[in-house]
Amino acid sequence: MTGPAYPPAERRKRVNLTVREDVMKEARELGLNTSRAAEAGIEAAIRKEKGRRWKEENRDAIRAHNERVEREGVYLPRPWWAEPDSEDET
Repeated sequence: MTGPAYPPAERRKRVNLTVREDVMKEARELGLNTSRAAEAGIEAAIRKEKGRRWKEENRDAIRAHNERVEREGVYLPRPWWAEPDSEDET
């Protein structure tokens, strides 16, 4: 299995980061690529923040939808595979 594709070096930006010494020591001992690990952590933080912002921006619509479902139920009928078995009803 191959890992994620990374952009070529010319599309990367050199930056300075401050990282705790114990974290860097353990990462080196484990042979981790700290640049890739930092990048993955930053990407995860970006996804999390975008999700938080989306939820905040759509809070009113989400609340209205949940209230409607609570009041009226869902529009779709129960799927065939979720119907109780006749054996379950006895």
